[in-house]
Amino acid sequence: MELSLSELAALVGGQFVTTPSAQSVIRGFAAITDADEGDVTFYADPRYLPALRKSRAAAVLVPLDFDQAVPPVAIRTANPRASFDSLVECYASKPVPYAPGIHPTAVIGEGVELAEAVSIQPYAVIEAGARIGARTVIGAHAFVGRDARVGEDSQLYARVTLGERCIVGNRVIIHPGTVIGSDGFGFEMVNGRHVKIPQIGIVQIDDDVEIGANVTVDRARFGRTWIQEGTKIDNLVQIAHNVVVGKHCVLVAQVGISGSTRLGQYVTLAGQVGVVGHIQIGDQAVVGAQGGVSKTLAPKELYQGSPAVPAREYRVQMAHLRRLELLMERVKRLEQEVDSKSKSSPPPT
Repeated sequence: MELSLSELAALVGGQFVTTPSAQSVIRGFAAITDADEGDVTFYADPRYLPALRKSRAAAVLVPLDFDQAVPPVAIRTANPRASFDSLVECYASKPVPYAPGIHPTAVIGEGVELAEAVSIQPYAVIEAGARIGARTVIGAHAFVGRDARVGEDSQLYARVTLGERCIVGNRVIIHPGTVIGSDGFGFEMVNGRHVKIPQIGIVQIDDDVEIGANVTVDRARFGRTWIQEGTKIDNLVQIAHNVVVGKHCVLVAQVGISGSTRLGQYVTLAGQVGVVGHIQIGDQAVVGAQGGVSKTLAPKELYQGSPAVPAREYRVQMAHLRRLELLMERVKRLEQEVDSKSKSSPPPT
């Protein structure tokens, strides 16, 4: 890839903030903090303005109202992030292609149904009765359990495990090391011993879901654990048995959701959010990082803290906590004044 600044501006439909004094050549893409000579970057968050003022990038895509003086040549666009993403998509390295066919080392069980143009990579195991949809890729060392189903145009990366009878829809991406359909964590105390409760349900993952690396989604005790259409799940997330995650949710890294909890549509759980079992989180609710959800949450509300409360309430609480030391000092002075006055006052007659 080599682009002149004028070619770059034309591709994104942008305008120069000031006319560039020289025509640099764009050869790569990078974040503001990593960009070097010949790179183009983008600016969409005011927190990165100090870094942009020090950047070595040749060019930066900026919002339409940007008017700061910065070292890179600034090009105004309506959406810098989207414009940058379109450039990356056009010029970055293309995804690795997978040729259709079954690698000789793969193990295919009896009665497996493979649709057209399926790619089964080295040492993958497809157990009896499983069905794989057209153009789907099953990665190296991946495991698809007995009677499981995977839809069309999906990709299970290396070492993904899909348990028996579990269902994956169309255009689903599951990244390496993820386990779908492990037993739910269910035990009952009988005569002083933990006795396992059978987990006989499944996991169902609907169309256009993407699941990161090393995620675990437990099968239901009965019925299904259900990840609905369009939801995106980051790395290292734990979803327990019989959880329902609604359409188009976002679960960020290290989220943990306990059993039988239900998330509505467009819910966002930020990093390290923990959710207790048997509650509901309403549509479009957002829980901030490290939030602890201990009860049902209303829709269309931002929550923070542990236990999670509406953000306005949380901010008031934090403001009071930050003044706690000053309050204690004030109380101590008042106690000393009261004590001093009591000692200097004459005894009652």
